[in-house]
Amino acid sequence: MTTQTKTKTKKAQLIQLLTRKAGADVATISDKLGWQSHTTRAALTGLRKAGFEISAENPGEGKPLSYRITGQPADAA
Repeated sequence: MTTQTKTKTKKAQLIQLLTRKAGADVATISDKLGWQSHTTRAALTGLRKAGFEISAENPGEGKPLSYRITGQPADAA
């Protein structure tokens, strides 16, 4: 009997990246998921519409905005 690992959906991978303490910037998300930057921004908007609270934090010093999930809808738990 072989054990199969369940492939995570891109949405699940995105949520995992955004729940990290430091969050993730658009370039990091795009690189990890193989998306273009406009697709990444659209996915962030989709999560917001689904009820996720996403904050954008500016780390300063010319670094890109870092996005992080700060709240999830009740049915996402």
